Amino acid sequence: MTGTSGRGGGEAQGGRWRPGTQVLWRYRDHAPGLTGAVHICRPVTVVQDTAELLAVWMAPGTECVKPVLADGTPVHEEPLATRYTAPRTTVRSRWFGTGVLKLARPGDPWSVWLFWEHGWRFKNWYVNLEEPRSRWTGGIDSVDHFLDISVYPDRTWKWRDEDEFAQAQQVGLLDAGQALRVQEAGQAALEVVKAWGAPFSDGWEGWRPDPAWGVPALPADWDRIPAYMTS
Repeated sequence: MTGTSGRGGGEAQGGRWRPGTQVLWRYRDHAPGLTGAVHICRPVTVVQDTAELLAVWMAPGTECVKPVLADGTPVHEEPLATRYTAPRTTVRSRWFGTGVLKLARPGDPWSVWLFWEHGWRFKNWYVNLEEPRSRWTGGIDSVDHFLDISVYPDRTWKWRDEDEFAQAQQVGLLDAGQALRVQEAGQAALEVVKAWGAPFSDGWEGWRPDPAWGVPALPADWDRIPAYMTS
């Protein structure tokens, strides 16, 4: 895979984004129908947008929005027992380390992220279990489902954040039916991994971003209400 040349300028025919278009990849708090407040927002650049796949690039140093505890403590420093019940707020921060390529097929309750070490040494894929993404003119919205899977170049894999998934159920962020659907989604994703299907077999680990792409800016209205919530 190679980076596309030049920058896009918005939506192409059929409502798809052109390569180079800058959009927002957002996650909302848990609430019915994607109505929760936005607590994660990451400006990204569109690599590919087709009926089969949305691929976006989050560049190193991108200014993002992330959740923290009300006193500014990082979420993962809070003991698990109170991690999801302690009051929270959001802060702006820069994405540290190398960039991330995110791949999502429409309708799949997960996205696949690619991570590299410095010098473009491929590290691993990361299956992020989440609500199927809702598109709007400025990006996509989803809800994170806590449970994740790391997949390595030797095709081995490992469940991640099982403790957070269990705690989310305990405090009522996921009911029994929702938790079962997340587990089923994880098993479905693992079937793709075991069969070494797309996107793992598609060579994305050899992809590189277009040098002409800049780092997208975080807009002042990063938490704006999209049309799908007002129609």
